Amino acid sequence: MKDTSMTEAIKISAQNVDVYYAEKHALKDVSVEIEDKTVTAFIGPSGCGKSTFLRCINRMNDTIDIARVTGQILIDGEDITAASVDPVQLRAKVGMVFQKPNPFPKSIYENVAYGPKIHGLARNKSDMDEIVERALRRGAIWEEVKDRLHEPGTGLSGGQQQRLCIARAVATEPQVLLMDEPCSALDPIATAQVEELIDELRRSYSVVIVTHSMQQAARVSQKTAFFHLGNMVEFGDTDKIFTNPEDPRTESYISGRIG
Repeated sequence: MKDTSMTEAIKISAQNVDVYYAEKHALKDVSVEIEDKTVTAFIGPSGCGKSTFLRCINRMNDTIDIARVTGQILIDGEDITAASVDPVQLRAKVGMVFQKPNPFPKSIYENVAYGPKIHGLARNKSDMDEIVERALRRGAIWEEVKDRLHEPGTGLSGGQQQRLCIARAVATEPQVLLMDEPCSALDPIATAQVEELIDELRRSYSVVIVTHSMQQAARVSQKTAFFHLGNMVEFGDTDKIFTNPEDPRTESYISGRIG
């Protein structure tokens, strides 16, 4: 049993969020509170809205011309959907790791230094060296790359590239880390390493992960939200969602009858 007596503060609060892609109503009236220092998994069949909702949390939908988002999303009480919020600044606070490892065609060092450079987080070279080392340690890849920081990030194995991308995402000291199917392109050993890392990272961040793998959601998360046809059907403690869901649609998905 996971100890839920120590409830964490609410980090992300979404209220009545709807997303439209042109005429398509992709996400319907989603309201949820996501805790700090917790891994929250979004599960559900393909096209159910889970990645769409994830992209609302760092305003990635802003980059899609036909997307329209309504409702409110607060991070630490600040409405990130407000016109006054600069999405670039927001993305320093809300790190993102994608499905396929996507290191920049630069050295390992430059991959990690990129965000801190843009946001002016280092005063000098030794500051930057420190930031890069700390991020690579957080990405659990420092020991493997410390002697080859100036070699290209694209030369690493898939699992190492994904850990490098996680290091890059945490280099700007974000408060929230979003992961969109971070293991779907990885082999089982690399997947296990990333899952272990996710468990470490929740000590420092609110981690939100979209996953197709229910086993992964059960292994890494404390809270789970089940999405179906653009609706968030059910949200609660992972143990309860998987063993005693309240909604028959959740039960059908978990037992493999829909999906």
